[in-house]
Amino acid sequence: MEGRRDVVRRAEKLVEESMKGNDASHDAAHVYRVRDLALSIAAEEGLSSSPDSMLIVELAALLHDIGDYKYARDPAEEKVAEQFLEQEGIEETKAMKILDIIKQMGFKEELSGVRDQECSLEYGVVQDADRLDAIGAIGVARCFTFGGSRSRVLHDPAIKPRFAMSKEEYMNKDKQTTINHFHEKLLKLKDLMKTQAGRKRAEKRHKFMEEFLEEFYLEWNGRA
Repeated sequence: MEGRRDVVRRAEKLVEESMKGNDASHDAAHVYRVRDLALSIAAEEGLSSSPDSMLIVELAALLHDIGDYKYARDPAEEKVAEQFLEQEGIEETKAMKILDIIKQMGFKEELSGVRDQECSLEYGVVQDADRLDAIGAIGVARCFTFGGSRSRVLHDPAIKPRFAMSKEEYMNKDKQTTINHFHEKLLKLKDLMKTQAGRKRAEKRHKFMEEFLEEFYLEWNGRA
């Protein structure tokens, strides 16, 4: 549908403009991978027969990291996605679904109480796609890219991972190391997938991270 493609192209332009100052862990390429994954998962989950659902999935995936608290340079950036949907004349019901997905899909939000039964299939599809891009080979690369951008300690055996955290504790990065982030978040994502397609894809990526960490600790300790 031409109208949809026009909206998507303008959303892509907004992504390019809004995220050009971010490091490579949360840049436009990340967003496009999430969008492609989300559309693929949506098709596997039977949403391809609903143009409305596919539009909600695609726009939520494209707009999900605009105004991310980790990069927001101005509080007004949090309203950019909402303003875009309004300017594009997206029907209010669809716009609200898109914004709800964006606001609730983060790991920190799940820590504050979002539950599976409260979520639409479109939500699960987009969240799973974003989480898949956080694990596996791409996830490892992104984790170290982000840690490096914040001058974070690579690994410190004296700093133990925090396995049970509130939203506020998770957002407190003062004592976090890059390797601990695998234990505090990334290794948990496989079991938090909402869709069957997401769970299936997560298995291989999760195994890759486990093997990577096993080798990392061997090399760190001079045993490999």
